[in-house]
Amino acid sequence: MIDKINKKFWDKFAKLYAPFMKKDKGAYDRVCEYISPHLDMNMDVLELACGSGQLSFSLAQHTKTWIGTDFSEQMILEAKKHGEYENLTFEVADATSLSFADEEFDSVLIANALHIMPNPDLAMKEIHRVLKPNGILFAPTFLWKEGKQRKIIKSLMSILGFKMYQEWNKNQFEDFIKEYGFSVVEMKLAHGGLAPIGVMIAYKKYQNCNINLYTFCPSCQNIRT
Repeated sequence: MIDKINKKFWDKFAKLYAPFMKKDKGAYDRVCEYISPHLDMNMDVLELACGSGQLSFSLAQHTKTWIGTDFSEQMILEAKKHGEYENLTFEVADATSLSFADEEFDSVLIANALHIMPNPDLAMKEIHRVLKPNGILFAPTFLWKEGKQRKIIKSLMSILGFKMYQEWNKNQFEDFIKEYGFSVVEMKLAHGGLAPIGVMIAYKKYQNCNINLYTFCPSCQNIRT
């Protein structure tokens, strides 16, 4: 279900988004540093809410294929202006209702989007569906409750027509991710920008398996690494 309020905002803001985000380049560089060691050239990756591709171009070079998606047509147009490569493509898609097959991707990245979705549970269910068993979820997300000036920033964003639905701190966000069949491996904070970014890295659990990813699971007969 597309959030029409925020979609209208992002369509209007698309052309200004990349220049606006330049001030947070240091924080996003750190996000890439945390994520890139978990990628390899055999991986097919789906990115949700890719915006104009500020993470896509940096991280796609470490993978076999990378599909960047966003529900804003204008954002995708802006991303395509920066080019598409043999392994990197962009397309319009709604994170809460994906057309991709079950267990199609080795990894899914959704950056700074879950907190602005009215129904993030729908996105999490779709992410779980399209990920392969033991697939990796990268979910860097603004942790507004960790920020000191969140009330001022929220007020300014509201004036601009931007709506935020979720506010998490580090522990609350970890609990949210775990609810949807994921085992959290690590959460690092990247400071800078509007609020601290919690770089969540989690693995999709095997069905009916609650054992930690880095142990042997007798029920599914797999080494969880």
